[in-house]
Amino acid sequence: MRNKKTCIFNWSGGKDSTLALHYALQDPTIEIKYLVTTVTEQYNRVSMHGVREALLISQAQSIGIPLYQIRLGEMPDMETYDNTMRLHLSKFKEEGITHSIFGDIFLEDLRIYRETKLNEIGLTAIFPLWEKDTDHLINEFLSLNYKTIIVCAQESLEHLCGKIITKDLIAKLPVGVDPCGENGEFHTFAFEGPIFKNTIPFKLGNKVFRTYHAPKEGDGDKENDLPSASSLGFWYIDLLN
Repeated sequence: MRNKKTCIFNWSGGKDSTLALHYALQDPTIEIKYLVTTVTEQYNRVSMHGVREALLISQAQSIGIPLYQIRLGEMPDMETYDNTMRLHLSKFKEEGITHSIFGDIFLEDLRIYRETKLNEIGLTAIFPLWEKDTDHLINEFLSLNYKTIIVCAQESLEHLCGKIITKDLIAKLPVGVDPCGENGEFHTFAFEGPIFKNTIPFKLGNKVFRTYHAPKEGDGDKENDLPSASSLGFWYIDLLN
C-alpha cells in the first residue's frame, strides 16, 4: 500500500494505550512493528504503572505484536532518559520505522516534548486519541467490552486501587478526577477485549504506598507524566501472574 506508515507503538499496558492501539490496528495505512515499553531495571516492572514484566509479556503475546523493552533505572533524570530514548529511537529509524504512536489525550506540553524529540531523529508522532472527550473515550472503551483494573492511584484515591473500571465506578469518581486519569490520577492494566486473543490471567497481591521525589518546577517527568511538587505519593496493587 502506498504511504504505508511503519510504526512503533508506545505501550503502557493500560486502557488509553489499549484504545489507541485498537484504533491504530483498524487503520490500513499503519503497520506496527513493535510494542515499546519502558521497564524499571531494578524491579522488572512497567515504569510508573508498576505492573510485572511477566504480565506485560503476556499482553504482547495475546496481542500478537513483538514487545520491545527499554530498560531504565528507577526515576532517571531527564538527561539519562533522553539519551536512552535517543539511542533506541535511532535504532528504530535504521530499521525503517517512520512513525511513533502514543495514547496521549490532551497534555499539550507532553505532546510537544514527544514531537520535538522524535523530530530530532526524523520520526513522526501519531496520537489516535488526541483531544477526544475523555468521558466518551472511557465509555467507548467499556462498550467495546474491554476490561481494565486500576493498578496505581494517587494518595487521595487509595480506594480506587485494585478496582476494575466500570461505568458505575466512573460515575462515582470524585469531582475533578478525569475519567481517563489523564492528569496522572491513576493508571491501569488492560486484560481483556477485542485486541487480545485471550484474557490475561492475574491475581491480586499486596497493596503498597510509595512516595517519589518530584521534578523541579518546569522540569516535569515527561515519560511518567508527573506534575511538579515536592513529593508525590501513590498506592499500588501488585498483580500476580
